[in-house]
Amino acid sequence: MELKSPELKFLLRLLKYPPDYRSPLSQIKLGESKNPTSERNGACTSLCSKGFVEYIEEIQRYQTTAAGKTLLKSDASTLPVSASPNELALLKVAKTKAVTPGTANKVPAGDRQQLLNQLKERGLITVSKSQIKDVWLTSQGIHYLLNDCAPTSSSAKLSFSMLGDYLTFLRQFLGQKGAAIDTSQELPNTKSASNKDSSLKPEMVLDTIRQLDQQLGTDNFLPIFHLREKLQPPLSREALDRFLYDLQSRDLIELSTLQDVSNYSESEVAAGIPQNIGGALFYISVTE
Repeated sequence: MELKSPELKFLLRLLKYPPDYRSPLSQIKLGESKNPTSERNGACTSLCSKGFVEYIEEIQRYQTTAAGKTLLKSDASTLPVSASPNELALLKVAKTKAVTPGTANKVPAGDRQQLLNQLKERGLITVSKSQIKDVWLTSQGIHYLLNDCAPTSSSAKLSFSMLGDYLTFLRQFLGQKGAAIDTSQELPNTKSASNKDSSLKPEMVLDTIRQLDQQLGTDNFLPIFHLREKLQPPLSREALDRFLYDLQSRDLIELSTLQDVSNYSESEVAAGIPQNIGGALFYISVTE
């Protein structure tokens, strides 16, 4: 996959902020452009849709939906889902018009964004204005830069600082001896995985997924926790996540989210891959 010039520049700019490659969006500068903010924001959302970055979005204006208004009118004891007093307060102030989070001044300021995102995911509010705050490189983005990045465009203008950050990034993963890239390698500053990691390949993980699906009768919707129980160890959690992203990038599997958590334990749900937007990736489906 070849990225557009602004997208590639965006990834390279994030490499300036090791070890987690995370930065406020306002610090990402892509170079000269007639609309630099629009170009930067567009690159960020496009990369997020590809799974290469994730970000925290601050809700700045919202309004309660019809479902949220029904919740406010209903007897809490008869509802299938509950809402906290602070959630109800956020819904109440936005019943008739779009408001800013600060309108709900009885809700602690530090809790508002988390609660609003929960209400958004449940369809109880709609967001009319938001702003991306922090953005960071995902395991899938790291895999792309290590293994698949092969730009061919002659029009992209990359600075020496971008090139220097990319070389530093590569050296951190390759080591000083120039060993071949191993996608199971740990991220910087994380605990090293077992030496057996290097003997496992994505295709072997794919074979294990097929075997578990057949043994457990999960109809090609294998919950990730079964795979973790089978492969951790020798793989670490981060290494297995990167194997799954690699298989997904090659269209060999699909990863989908869990909608109803009531059928699984807390530890089983926690075995999913968290996402900044929507629920965690939980099910694995083989595409071929």
